[in-house]
Amino acid sequence: MTEWWTYRLSSFLLFSPRTYFRLHELYNVEVWPVQLAGLVIGAVIMAMAFRAHSGRAVAGLLAVTWLFVAFAYHLRRYATINWAATYFAAAFAVQAILLLWTGTVRHRLVFASPGRARQRIGFLLLLFGVFVQPAVALLAGRSLLQSEYFGVAPDPTVTGTLGVLLLANRSPWKLWIVPLLWCGVSAAFQSMMQSPEALILPVVGVIAVACAIAGRRPAEHARAT
Repeated sequence: MTEWWTYRLSSFLLFSPRTYFRLHELYNVEVWPVQLAGLVIGAVIMAMAFRAHSGRAVAGLLAVTWLFVAFAYHLRRYATINWAATYFAAAFAVQAILLLWTGTVRHRLVFASPGRARQRIGFLLLLFGVFVQPAVALLAGRSLLQSEYFGVAPDPTVTGTLGVLLLANRSPWKLWIVPLLWCGVSAAFQSMMQSPEALILPVVGVIAVACAIAGRRPAEHARAT
């Protein structure tokens, strides 16, 4: 019997890296050209947030991307190789509902033109999630068919969402929970596969939280005075 201390994190992986990336390849072929729609939605969100348009539309568009990832990716594809994907689908659906309720119905996401450091970093995170993160697969030696795209796959969608939450003048804490939890979940699975992308979401999450905390302090100080 193998001793427990001989196990590595990768020993608990339910699938091989080859199976995981092949799943993404088949998924991208199946949903094409939704990837283009995701890029367009990301660009529209970026323009709306940058020009301080209503947060209702931004929240609604974000909710659409989270719902699509929940059902098209997690439930229909990822669940075929990972039993936990059904729970991931539920979490992504909850995030979509929260975005609709908080941002669209209650109008709790309000934007101003990016002037503060927090907002500028949020814009860069959104830009990274929509246009740069999908190309990371090329640096790892994979094809674009095995890439993850904003609004189609979890990681870029989470990155872009955290960017939007930083861009907003007000972003309720409940909207942060699922994206930050996914940063940890994704990092764990990517680490098991020994993928170079394992560091991306943890770094994105730390940057987002640090900027959110730093951005609250001046506002609290202003209210106090």
